[in-house]
This record gives sequence, C-alpha cells and structure tokens, in this order.
Amino acid sequence: MGAGDKMKHQAEEMVGKAKQGVGKATGNERLEAEGHAEETKADLKQAGDEAKDAGKKVKDAFSDK
Repeated sequence: MGAGDKMKHQAEEMVGKAKQGVGKATGNERLEAEGHAEETKADLKQAGDEAKDAGKKVKDAFSDK
C-alpha cells in the first residue's frame, strides 16, 4: 500500500471528524451525519490498507525461503 493512499485516507478521516464537529457545534444534524459517514468510510479504507500490508508481509515471509 502506498504512503500516498494512507495519507489520503487519514486526511479523509480528519475531514469527516471536522465536519462532524462543526455539525454538532452548529446543530446541523445533516452535516454531523455526513461527517460521521465520511469518517467511517475512511476508517474502512484504513482497515483495508492494514489488511493489504499484512498480506504483503505474509507473502514476503514465504518468498524469502
């Protein structure tokens, strides 16, 4: 997994958290929900990144022998 993708997914999570916070502070439920959805989506992407990295490590471990 490329570092650029990981940073992009972390940035997406931060944007989602910011939207959620602004929505909560202003009483805008739609914005809060949108931020929550974006944060959740970014979290799932990050979990995928971690799974790909783990798979690569396993593959590399068996390729060295």
